[in-house]
Amino acid sequence: KLALAQSEEVKARLLRAYPDMDASQFEIVPMTTTGDRVQDKTLQDIGGKGLFTKEIEDALLSGDVDIAVHSMKDMPTVLPSGLLISCLLEREDPRDAFLSPHASSVDALKHGATVGTASLRRGAQLKAHRPDLNIVPLRGNVLTRLQKLSDGVCDATLLAVAGLNRLGMEDHITERLSTDVCLPAVAQGAIGVECREDDAFIRDWLLPIHHGETSLRITAERSLLATLDGSCRTPIGGLAVSVEDHVMKLEGLVATPDGSECHRRSILFTASEKDAREAGIKLGETLLSLMDKRFYTAG
Repeated sequence: KLALAQSEEVKARLLRAYPDMDASQFEIVPMTTTGDRVQDKTLQDIGGKGLFTKEIEDALLSGDVDIAVHSMKDMPTVLPSGLLISCLLEREDPRDAFLSPHASSVDALKHGATVGTASLRRGAQLKAHRPDLNIVPLRGNVLTRLQKLSDGVCDATLLAVAGLNRLGMEDHITERLSTDVCLPAVAQGAIGVECREDDAFIRDWLLPIHHGETSLRITAERSLLATLDGSCRTPIGGLAVSVEDHVMKLEGLVATPDGSECHRRSILFTASEKDAREAGIKLGETLLSLMDKRFYTAG
């Protein structure tokens, strides 16, 4: 449902950008990926975030579809040869949302409460903030996770604020977590549009809905992630923000999976694609120098 909502958002923006077009000229092709189908295992156990993109990218490479719409936080840092992210929509709220029928905030949870999340990043930061909490795996789409929460599988869960906003379900949010408590996933809240690298027509056609500031933020964050060689097995957070005219700040975090040790650093950079990319590399190298094997789970 969220993937379709994101595709509808891209379609709506293109229709506004090109008023001579009409909705009948677009066809949204729903696709189910391996990451969608396998719900009884964590992503790190079945191959990582690329399982949300492979079938879609195969359709793009074969010419069955012209563009692919992705949650950028699900995108591997290396794309298949011949494909590129040529367009990024203006970013939604990148924060994590705390949802609970039992407590008004993370700090208000009872001692030893159970929090369901399949995200090592969220789990590690929650444990760092509240070492008493019991973190259990919880997978599924937004609706599935909300149902599990309602069924009492856990006392609370965490979801992306952006996803809930796009589904019109922001009323389910109990607390929007400060990024000081939980630094978001790299590129969380950003929608990217992927196309074939040699399709100049499509690349030009997407330009009116491309958001420059979001592109700089995502470039810095994904450069950080690539430098850290992060995966679903590594608790990593990253967020770039504008701090003043032509100046941005990138913050990054690495943690042990149990949250017992976290390293968090930041760097300022000027607002250009080159400087964004270099800032991500530099911050990534700084964090790498602080890490050892404890920051990686086996596998």
